[in-house]
Amino acid sequence: MAHFDVFNGDADGLCALHQLRLATPREATLITGAKRDVALVARANAQPGDSMTVLDLSFDTNRVALEALLARGVEVEYFDHHYAGDMPPCTNLRAYIDTTAKVCTSVLVDRYLGGRYRRWAIAAAWGDNLAETARALARGIGLSDAETEQLRDLGESINYNAYGDSVADLLIEPAALYLAMKPYADPFEFIAAEPVVRRLSDCRRADIARARETAPLVALRWGSVHVLPDEPWARRVRGVFANTLANDEPAGAHAVLSARADGGYAVSVRAPLERPAGADRLCRGFPGGNGRVGAAGIDCLAADQLPVFVDAFSKAFSNA
Repeated sequence: MAHFDVFNGDADGLCALHQLRLATPREATLITGAKRDVALVARANAQPGDSMTVLDLSFDTNRVALEALLARGVEVEYFDHHYAGDMPPCTNLRAYIDTTAKVCTSVLVDRYLGGRYRRWAIAAAWGDNLAETARALARGIGLSDAETEQLRDLGESINYNAYGDSVADLLIEPAALYLAMKPYADPFEFIAAEPVVRRLSDCRRADIARARETAPLVALRWGSVHVLPDEPWARRVRGVFANTLANDEPAGAHAVLSARADGGYAVSVRAPLERPAGADRLCRGFPGGNGRVGAAGIDCLAADQLPVFVDAFSKAFSNA
């Protein structure tokens, strides 16, 4: 019988899987990709009697493939914090889903494991821009401010690496990054031993600096819309820059778009940190849109839909 680990390639997906496999090691086929590559379950050629763990991927987005696997008798364990829709009543499905604003998948795994590898969950929370959650967890285990900042840099850097329209845009493939993390139960040992951590951190800071040089397409009293060029650095930094803007102006909503070769745009949306709601609903109003209440995105916004998106963005958050 085969097992498949299917996970988002961002900090939350990697850290969630890492916690689980530190607690319960097992041989598995790894299926992952860039952060926006979320319809991953269909890639698993699971057969009756096989099993699967899915982490940080919307059940609703993967519904057709999941229901086919469940009907085939595949055992599925599911951890996620994105919009799920209705869950099928299957005895071979164990789902741990919480879509509230202050949790991420790694926090759900941390709860499941009773906090055994909480430092990795803290890094993941920083990667998902859940600062309040990350700080609370760090205080709970007595981390110093300096240690908390180290985990912040790690989580944000791993998350930065996942953005891009394809794996070709990334500095390191998510599966390779997971394998680099795998020997380390302690993230501080990973930071000290692996040069890739410094490389990701340095590139992230350089790309954010470039993004800050771009003027907003629309500057609003309560937020902004930025459009970045069709360049690998811009695609990598899109979501991290959206988080940066959200932290700079927590009362406002922010959208960061990067131009695509086909003339459209990939979109990252952040609801106001002070009122984290509505991002998923806004993005699901467009083809290829999904996410969570505080942070969501659209895979490919057609060029002629840009004014429609800006109008919808304005209506969604102007009275937030």
